[in-house]
Amino acid sequence: MALFSSSTRAVPVVAGMPRHVAVIMDGNGRWARKRLMPRFSGHARGVEMVREMVRACLERGIEYLTLFAFSSENWRRPPEEVGLLMQLFNKALEHEVEKLDRNGIRLRVIGDRSRFDVRLQELILAGEERTAGNTRLHLTIAANYGGRWDIMQAINTLCAEQPEKRTGWTEEDLEPFLTMSFAPEPDLFIRTGGEERISNFLLWQLAYTELYFTATLWPEFDTGALDQAITSYRQRERRFGRTGEQLGGDSDA
Repeated sequence: MALFSSSTRAVPVVAGMPRHVAVIMDGNGRWARKRLMPRFSGHARGVEMVREMVRACLERGIEYLTLFAFSSENWRRPPEEVGLLMQLFNKALEHEVEKLDRNGIRLRVIGDRSRFDVRLQELILAGEERTAGNTRLHLTIAANYGGRWDIMQAINTLCAEQPEKRTGWTEEDLEPFLTMSFAPEPDLFIRTGGEERISNFLLWQLAYTELYFTATLWPEFDTGALDQAITSYRQRERRFGRTGEQLGGDSDA
């Protein structure tokens, strides 16, 4: 069974600080281009900002941070850029897992790993195993991930496990097979870089998430920018289908 219930079936507790933040880290290439630098320099700078975001979440008591690093559609990019991104992912895993473990951070990678080379798959598995007992912050990296892929792989797994059942499926049946079944649904979704779409990210999980779009490029999205997003979140009225009059004292925001 899924560990957390769906916001379409039960009203979650709303707090002033989001429990789960999900981010599309957009704008690395544009940041580099503005500085007459190669796009890869922007991606490298983006990794540094991931470190800062992780530190900021720890300081603010955010429990879950999910980052969209590489979508299933990003394979359409020039092969040279894709290759450099894979090298950067390898390097980050080689150098960051020890720090994550030391700081009590659990690492998970969601997405279809089958397209990654063997070395990268081994690094992912080793990082997940090493940090499996940590609970201070749950850091999830979505790599070769797509929301439609996630739903379809969950359906296929469910049907394979219960081949005798043909109809009558429910949300409760499907949710344990979604890649984010271990986490509460995101409270706050952030997309940097000025685009205002969710780009096939966590399609199931974002049903009642508060969306925040900013023109700030990811390499410039510092702790102050995060606090602005959280301030915007705190000003939202999270009704989950109810009227404003019904809320009363339900929220402690």
